[in-house]
Amino acid sequence: MILERRDFADRAVLAAALAETVATRLKAAIAERGEASIAVSGGTTPVQFFDILSQADLNWGMVSVTLVDERWVPPDHARSNARMVAENLLKNRAAAARFIPLYCDAARPEDGLSSILAALATVPMPFDVAVLGMGADGHTASFFPGGDHLAEALDPDNPALLTAMNAPGAGEPRITFNLAPILARGLIALHIEGEEKKTVLGQALADGPVADMPVRAVLRSGRPVSVFWAP
Repeated sequence: MILERRDFADRAVLAAALAETVATRLKAAIAERGEASIAVSGGTTPVQFFDILSQADLNWGMVSVTLVDERWVPPDHARSNARMVAENLLKNRAAAARFIPLYCDAARPEDGLSSILAALATVPMPFDVAVLGMGADGHTASFFPGGDHLAEALDPDNPALLTAMNAPGAGEPRITFNLAPILARGLIALHIEGEEKKTVLGQALADGPVADMPVRAVLRSGRPVSVFWAP
């Protein structure tokens, strides 16, 4: 386990520090290869971070943005991660970035996989940055306890980029990047806030089955993981 723990006094300070760290990585990738890619998470936790990152002075036209995972709902739905990213990150300077969603007009995630994979073919892979969240149940991305394809998604030897996921705690059907492409290269940041998430992280760092708290697959991967936490 290679874990860097960064605790901050409050969420605003965390958001600024995470935005600076991510922007630095993206700038370095652009300088090295002429392009960069980042996979981000949805929910409410990243809102402040996204707002600050959207103002970063870098060549956003060379940045591809996608999601770590997505609920299978249209982009105008209140629970759409794509909508949350559009409203909070893809603005200011970051409006010039290219966004590749993990949703298409298909009945189920399984039916949309081929279309989404075709769109992702233009994304520089592996990611230069992956920003993960964590739920109170120990899930990250759409790696939920009890997920119908959890073992497949967490298999480090699975060559597929994406997996459709249904789970008791997931609400809607989901689509998620598998563990291997998330961890392949670059900065892996776990962004969590609040005392409850701090407690959950402590539980995840303890012994126990990965299936019970799938974030353990990230923490035990052997890849460096930077944890950003604030009360």
